[in-house]
Amino acid sequence: MLRVGLTGGIGSGKSTVAQRFRELGAVLIDADELAREVVRLNSPGLAAIRQRFGDTVIAPDGSLERGVLGGIVFADVQARKDLEAITHPLIGARTRELLQEAAPDKIVVHEVPLLAELGMASAYHLVVVVGADNDIRMARLTSERGFTEADARARISAQAGDRLRRAVADAWLDNNGSVDELLAQVDVLWQDRILDFNDNLILGRVSGQLGSPVLVEYDDSWPGTAARLAGRVSAALGDRAVAVEHIGSTSVRGLCAQDVIDLQVGVRVFADAENPAFARCLADKGFPLAGGEHPTTKATPKWIDDATTVREHLYGSSDPGRVVRLHIREIDGRLWRAALVLRDWLRAEADEREAYGAFKRQLAQTSKTNTYYLEAQGPWLEKASARADVWAFRTGWSGT
Repeated sequence: MLRVGLTGGIGSGKSTVAQRFRELGAVLIDADELAREVVRLNSPGLAAIRQRFGDTVIAPDGSLERGVLGGIVFADVQARKDLEAITHPLIGARTRELLQEAAPDKIVVHEVPLLAELGMASAYHLVVVVGADNDIRMARLTSERGFTEADARARISAQAGDRLRRAVADAWLDNNGSVDELLAQVDVLWQDRILDFNDNLILGRVSGQLGSPVLVEYDDSWPGTAARLAGRVSAALGDRAVAVEHIGSTSVRGLCAQDVIDLQVGVRVFADAENPAFARCLADKGFPLAGGEHPTTKATPKWIDDATTVREHLYGSSDPGRVVRLHIREIDGRLWRAALVLRDWLRAEADEREAYGAFKRQLAQTSKTNTYYLEAQGPWLEKASARADVWAFRTGWSGT
């Protein structure tokens, strides 16, 4: 079951997107609807709100005066936290019930206005954010929903800004234009990414790059993407993973690379990674084994000579929109250390970084397959690793 988190600021148009996802066949769980459900008339949630906020938030018929309560909590941070402490556990319990009721092959879209603020991104396989400029959101709230300018400004200010939302977004839908333009973006995302992601997830299939290697210039979004993926890996594995590090060419600012995020996941001892539960946790989160049903130990690079400490398993991603390689390694082993030393050395030494980039470009032009491209880097990496080790010793590199 693919779980998609959908969020966006008030007035951004996320409800329009949610409805489109429902029309396309998704199971929609609306956090706002659940928030109303858990405080319905005579509910335990409503009783708790009345006890905390008093009779002023209760209508004559005994129901919740939402406007009055909203005015209180959007003007008082502590009051908002108190309300969340009442409603969030109830909403969470109801959400879990609905997830259990959904068929395993379904795509579930969970619309959560405060997904970014609550740090929920790692709970989903994919996070979709609907964005619009503040002046456009203000106009929508005042003209279409009857907010005063002061109320609209307060609601927008109380929520996360675009910087935080972009940090959690796997896909960003721009809603500064027309409704038709927004819906067209939703349809493309559904057809080109979400449907295949769900199929890959069900089948335990890895997405990858086919054909000859394609290098691109350094992308400033790579570190944020790596951090977001590392959060999902950490959430999947819990204390089974000691650390998750962004490695490889996309981790080195200014270096050309294939658009592939490499993460190395550290385990205390390699036996931890050979437990079947380890693979299940990653597969459930959208990171299946690259080698198929059973873990396979990747061949030791020729530039690493201590085979007892370099065993690794390789995982990928089911997301067709983001190619990922997860290298499962024993933390502080020779291969773990070598990847970090090489990364930090290339970050620090501009001449070496430029030389490596030039070598990669030349090699990519003559490589017909990705496999050949990666294996042909061995001789260069062997010599580079030796220089990086000298640098690490000279600088007192500790890896922290």
